Amino acid sequence: MTEITRVPLQPIAKGALSKLWIGVAAAALAAAGLAYATLPGSIAIDTLKVGTGPSPTVNDVVLIKYKGTLPDGKVFDQQEQAAFPVEGVIPGFTQALQKMQRGGKYKVEIPAALAYGDKAAGDIPPNTDLTFEIELLDFKDRAEIEAAQRAMQAQMQQMQGGAPGGPQGMPQGMPEGMPQGMPGPGGQ
Repeated sequence: MTEITRVPLQPIAKGALSKLWIGVAAAALAAAGLAYATLPGSIAIDTLKVGTGPSPTVNDVVLIKYKGTLPDGKVFDQQEQAAFPVEGVIPGFTQALQKMQRGGKYKVEIPAALAYGDKAAGDIPPNTDLTFEIELLDFKDRAEIEAAQRAMQAQMQQMQGGAPGGPQGMPQGMPEGMPQGMPGPGGQ
């Protein structure tokens, strides 16, 4: 049987424990500082006109009026009425939309890291901060919009005779087996 060598523990010097904790705290703060330095900047939102009610969530689709500009003031995109899923846009835009209210108008500054990063996008060069003026006209839950779309499709099918393809449920074009020269369902 082998015997484990016993090593006597040395007593901790007076004040050494405090120094150890100070060292651990300093290392943690230094690591947090490095981590903070590598995080992308945050968006800045100025409220130009206060809105009312709740804010959109990532599960919503928004209807907005917006104008996007580059740091030199050049407009790269603008629309009077644009519908977007909140989670279907650049990260900074998604963050900003979730802080807006219906009827509000906002100026949003998005750092490049929360926009297109080191990739160019159309007229937007890589590593470019973006500024937007956004007016939140309305928003709805994505599931509500999808249900309305399904209802509209069902209504369109009913108007076409109950089956997809054409009037009275007959397919468009010349049916198989119909002799040449006879009109098809569309009166051809």
